[in-house]
Amino acid sequence: MATRITNKTLSKSSKAWMKEHLDDHYVQLAQKEGYRARAAYKLLEINEKTNLIKKGMTVVDLGSAPGSWSQVAGRLVGDEGILIASDILPMDALENVTFIQGDFREEEVFDKLMGEVGDRQVDVVLSDMAPNTSGHTAVDQPRMIYLCELAVDFALRVLPKGGSLVMKMFQGEGEQQLRQQLQSQFSKVRTIKPAASRPRSKEVFWVATK
Repeated sequence: MATRITNKTLSKSSKAWMKEHLDDHYVQLAQKEGYRARAAYKLLEINEKTNLIKKGMTVVDLGSAPGSWSQVAGRLVGDEGILIASDILPMDALENVTFIQGDFREEEVFDKLMGEVGDRQVDVVLSDMAPNTSGHTAVDQPRMIYLCELAVDFALRVLPKGGSLVMKMFQGEGEQQLRQQLQSQFSKVRTIKPAASRPRSKEVFWVATK
C-alpha cells in the first residue's frame, strides 16, 4: 500500500526541497509537456548546442530510467532511427524506444544491446547516470567517477570514429584526471552546464567525440 506523504511526515530540509521542486520552472514545464523528468531539458539544450542527435541515428541511453532522456532522444532520431535504452531499474515503455533491463557491464546484457543495434553503427552514447547520493562528497564522488568510467568504457567499445558520448559528471576530486584520460581517447571534449541544471548542483555534462 502506498504511503501518502504529508507535511507532517517531512523534515524541515525535506519540506524545503519539496517546495523548491514543486515551484521549479522545469518541473512544471516537464509536467505540462509530458516529459517524465526535468532532466529532459538538459539533453534538449545540449543537443541544441551540439546538434549531435539527428533523425535516423542509432543512440544508446545508459542508466535510462525513468526515461526522460530516452523520450527526447527517441523523438530526435524519429521512426527511421533506433533508440536503445538500458537500466538495472525497470522503465515504462516509450514510443520509438527499445528498453533492455539489466547491467550493461554483463556480457549477456551487452550482447542484447548490440543485437538491437544489428548491422548499424552506434552514433551517440548517452549517460545521465549518477549514484544515489549520501550527501558525503568523499563517498559520492568516487561512485560518480566509477559510473563515468563505465560509460566511457562502453562508448569506446561501441562508437566508431566521429561518434559521440554525452555524459553527466560531478565536479570534484578525480574529475580532471578523468577528463585528461578522455582527451587522450577522444578527439574533442566539451563541457556544458545546461540552464535546467540547478545552479548549486555540481553536475556538468561532457560531450566527447571520437
